[in-house]
Amino acid sequence: MAGELLLDTGALVSLLDHSQNLHQACTELFEAWGGAVVSTEAVLTEATHLLGRVHGGREACVEFFLAGGATLVPASALSLRRCKTLIRKYADLPMDFADATLVVLAEDLGTDLVFTTDRRDFEVYRAGGHRRFQILPKL
Repeated sequence: MAGELLLDTGALVSLLDHSQNLHQACTELFEAWGGAVVSTEAVLTEATHLLGRVHGGREACVEFFLAGGATLVPASALSLRRCKTLIRKYADLPMDFADATLVVLAEDLGTDLVFTTDRRDFEVYRAGGHRRFQILPKL
């Protein structure tokens, strides 16, 4: 597989919380992945919130990025405008902000690889309006 791997909240939480059902599948995929992993500040925010119930979870989440587990890509005014358009387009799901940032990042980087536990939504989203996502891990 080529291209950057987009890291979503559910996969990040599953990597860091051993009690998650998909912890092993996510860990195996992450350890086998040889390419770049990228994510957004919105994903980091969601994950630190969700890991708040896990002892040391918030700190582990921040440390994951500090240690180079993934590259954090900041939002720009242009990407925020695109997020707004996508949130409106997918309002029936509804699309949350973190997912919108990942779809915009996919468009910016030209990748369609997403590391997520949120199969339902990412099967519907289209990067650039037409490109389907390749969802990992394959279950």
